[in-house]
Amino acid sequence: MKTLTATDEIRKIVNTDHFDPFTVLGAHLMERKGIQGIAIRAFLPEAAKAEVVELLDGAEVQTHLMTKVADEGFFELYVPNRTIVFPYKLRRYSDSGESQTFFDSYSFLPTLTEFDLYLFNAGDHHRIYEKLGAHFAEVNGVGGVQFAVWAPAAKSVSVVGDFNGWDRRKHAMRVLGSSGVWEIFVPGLPEGELYKFQIKTQNGRVFDKSDPYGFEMELRPSTASRVNLLRDFEWHDEAWMKERSTSDQLSKPISMYEVHLASWARVPEEDNRWLNYRELAHRLVEHVLARGFTHIELLPVMEHPLDASWGYQVTGYFAPTSRFGRPQDFMYFVDYCHAHSVGVILDWVPAHFPKDQYALGEFDGTHLYEHADPRMGEHQDWGTYIFNYGRHEVRNFLVSNALYWLDKFHVDGLRIDAVASMLYLDYSRREGEWIPNQYGGRENIAAINFLKQCNGVVHHYFPGTLMIAEESTAWPGVTNSQQYGGLGFDLKWNMGWM
Repeated sequence: MKTLTATDEIRKIVNTDHFDPFTVLGAHLMERKGIQGIAIRAFLPEAAKAEVVELLDGAEVQTHLMTKVADEGFFELYVPNRTIVFPYKLRRYSDSGESQTFFDSYSFLPTLTEFDLYLFNAGDHHRIYEKLGAHFAEVNGVGGVQFAVWAPAAKSVSVVGDFNGWDRRKHAMRVLGSSGVWEIFVPGLPEGELYKFQIKTQNGRVFDKSDPYGFEMELRPSTASRVNLLRDFEWHDEAWMKERSTSDQLSKPISMYEVHLASWARVPEEDNRWLNYRELAHRLVEHVLARGFTHIELLPVMEHPLDASWGYQVTGYFAPTSRFGRPQDFMYFVDYCHAHSVGVILDWVPAHFPKDQYALGEFDGTHLYEHADPRMGEHQDWGTYIFNYGRHEVRNFLVSNALYWLDKFHVDGLRIDAVASMLYLDYSRREGEWIPNQYGGRENIAAINFLKQCNGVVHHYFPGTLMIAEESTAWPGVTNSQQYGGLGFDLKWNMGWM
């Protein structure tokens, strides 16, 4: 059958091998036999028949039957004598005649700007967590969820979930220029949907990944991300936040109560279940106030698969662990603490991450977030990967993650775990197991620059927050000002407490 589309382009779409399916699918101006018109193409696997439903002011005004040009479900339509692309929906029919009408994802322009991508690739998009991941967007008056993920070496990327039967063919994404960022808008998608990104590598290997910027994840052992727009919570800590930002926190007494939420208390009469974030808020605040503590310091609450790790092997850097509830429940925890004049410090783990296949490791089939050389990219003591702090986008991921917890959850500071392992290239390594820096030394210059940038950016946006280094060596100037060559931390953790 003669088609409007090159055969090799149809093959790429059908096999999910296209780096930009938007150049094929959707509506495109096209001249045919000297007549200007519009070509509309759709890939609808398992559809027996398809139509284009033309809209005017949101109402259906005309229906056009599409032609099926490939058995796999590739449909196309040519509407002659049109010079302007009109709004439309697609309608697909199953073999049984059941129909479904929906907006076409491939009819929408991206919401990420060139400036967003420039800043991200330069390592300077401080709120990239508002762009990458899953976010509400309204495009051409249509609401839905915009998905975006960084996977520069991938051959193709799709977003999959319950909403499309976990079928990678239905929402193949496009890469935006040379940024390495893939995106797609899914109109009408509600909050709460489970999803993952399915990566196809250059050699054809296919695997699923959780969203590195996902705000919520399933309870382990399940590993999907969940669309959460972080709405539907009203903060009441304006006075606390204002006072914190305008006063010198180091001039006041600080006494921290360090706690691992899963171990601190259980409900034995209910199958020994964990307390949820809201229950913990009431019981912990009462406990610490009775004992004169000013702050609660939480062992990592970021999502992690292994209970025994105490949270120090993070797989969801932007997701409060679902063991104790949803992100809005953790917001309640912090808000309740502030209402009772108790600060909240989070343990934060930018030093390393686990090798779980669904998480950051070898994210796009290459060593993306970690160094490829194990002498720099693998932690000898913990069997984990080490972040490549010299890569702009990785540094951006971590800096924005620090800001995220202060911004969206109002926490009062971060205790940075295992700083010593970041500062030294030969940390816990024998001779021949590490690579000197460009000057022949053992200092990890990229990590040092990252820590300085992170401390500087945090103090710029959130004055009054505390950046605390768990640093176990005699590294000079840990808490000295960066103006005088220091790392810029506010406090150094007393390792003797351990």
